[in-house]
Amino acid sequence: MGAKFEGAQEELRGMSHNPIRPWRSIERRKSRRIMVGNVPVGGDAPISVQTMTNTATTDVRATVEQVQRAAEAGADIVRVSVPDEASSKALKEIVRESPVPIVADIHFHYKRGIESAEAGAACLRINPGNIGSPERVREVIAAARDHGCSMRIGVNGGSLEKHLLEKYGEPCPEAMVESALDHIRILEDNDFHEFKISVKASDVFLSAAAYQGLAEVTDKPIHLGITEAGGLTSGTIKSAIGLGNLLWMGIGDTLRVSLSADPVEEIKVGYEILKSLGLRHRGVNIISCPSCARQGFDVIKTVEALEERLEHIKTPMSLSIIGCVVNGPGEALMTDVGFTGGGAGSGMVYLAGKASHKMSNAQMIDHIVEEVEKKAAEIEAEASSAQAAE
Repeated sequence: MGAKFEGAQEELRGMSHNPIRPWRSIERRKSRRIMVGNVPVGGDAPISVQTMTNTATTDVRATVEQVQRAAEAGADIVRVSVPDEASSKALKEIVRESPVPIVADIHFHYKRGIESAEAGAACLRINPGNIGSPERVREVIAAARDHGCSMRIGVNGGSLEKHLLEKYGEPCPEAMVESALDHIRILEDNDFHEFKISVKASDVFLSAAAYQGLAEVTDKPIHLGITEAGGLTSGTIKSAIGLGNLLWMGIGDTLRVSLSADPVEEIKVGYEILKSLGLRHRGVNIISCPSCARQGFDVIKTVEALEERLEHIKTPMSLSIIGCVVNGPGEALMTDVGFTGGGAGSGMVYLAGKASHKMSNAQMIDHIVEEVEKKAAEIEAEASSAQAAE
């Protein structure tokens, strides 16, 4: 049982390449690797998770606080809008205080791109075609090159070039891919190659088809997103469908879930999408039942409490919370810690897939938190020992 359990745990932590169960394998598209600050994007680097601040960039305190909260939630990269000169001046302090690389979001005015590169932005989100003459594009590229700044070409279905709309009649995958290739050509003609690219739309079908088309014609790293996806619930569902299918196909090197919600929620959803596919692992993956009349305790309230109490755990691990013995023991077999409802006001605690001891429902939340913290410490200690031995 022990070897079987350990094998199951390794499988859960690395499902993207699974020789035992090939139906869980994901073959990632081969892409060129670039750096966004100290975060690698593309190649065999982990798929990074991004968000964007929604504070006024000129309000440095509020923006830095939001960046720090996003980083604490797991953000690898944070984007900040730079619409005017005052914002590019504020960006310098934001970059200095940020614990993660900052992407400057630039539209139309080439000087904002130059100023952002000079302010220390790790990356410029820009469309070369909408910032003016070829000379102005060259100036932005020169600033990016001089300051070690990468770029993201951001094609959006809602702002395609007029000539492409006239050619295709409407935003469509072919038009978005052609726009992307036009922008790629501008950068490559200026011998600049440190960039990634996105082809976002608010329509799931359009986004998915455009990304598939793009993945076939370039090896540049791809930034995934369903733009303007909506509120927390609807946007999460649209993003999970659109991004999940692309990731399952091996497409995508970094992603942002665009929600009309707190940026921290974008990070949470992004990680949950990656965790569900075995592509990234951070924190506790809670497996829980929807509950029914058989439940031996209030599953919904218990899971809500545990999600909040376990937010501080960054170690990848699994926890099953099942209301009764129909599926509880089987789910616990595959998790680090488990709890299955029983009768007479108590349930069974499982550790490393084995039934360990009973615990009263009244004390189970505190007890599970303790067991998870203990297991997380064990996993971290084992990882440190293994790293020291290498």
